Amino acid sequence: MSEKGGKRNVENSGAEELEQSAEARTVAEDSARIDADVTKLAADLDELRQTLQRRQADFDNYRKRIEKERSEDARRTMARLIEGIIPILDGFEQALAAHKEPAYEGYRKGFELIYKQLLENLGKLGVERVDPVGTPFDPHAHQAMDRTETSEHADGTILQVFQPGYVFHGRVLRPALVRVAVHAGPASKDQVN
Repeated sequence: MSEKGGKRNVENSGAEELEQSAEARTVAEDSARIDADVTKLAADLDELRQTLQRRQADFDNYRKRIEKERSEDARRTMARLIEGIIPILDGFEQALAAHKEPAYEGYRKGFELIYKQLLENLGKLGVERVDPVGTPFDPHAHQAMDRTETSEHADGTILQVFQPGYVFHGRVLRPALVRVAVHAGPASKDQVN
């Protein structure tokens, strides 16, 4: 029996070794599969992070573009409103210039106060009045209504303003209507409009 018992122990130990070897292979395969799954999940996670970052950047760009468009829309709307108010300012100026008699002094002071308040409030909104006497003519901000030949002023100097211009945040709402100095001399193609 001892031989049989020895054979059984050898068989048992061989079977155990085979079993342990198979178990080790299974563990190694499971470990390799888990490592592959972890690697795949890490790659998926990295891809999702990149996608999220791109989406966040896209959303931030969209939000900034919408805010910019809203701001520009508000400015355009405000510019149209101010363009409608400019003739009212002209009316105030004409009324103040026309009635200088003492009988209208009370009315005149009231009109002057209202006119100043209106100009101050428009100034707070970003409106600038352009009264360019003595400055060089700029076709982007001024409209020449008349030319006067003179040698007392530099060529292209604005001598008189018929109607002031208005600028809103750098955009000309109405150009100033002006008289421009030109040097006397033979007419040339450059001097003729």
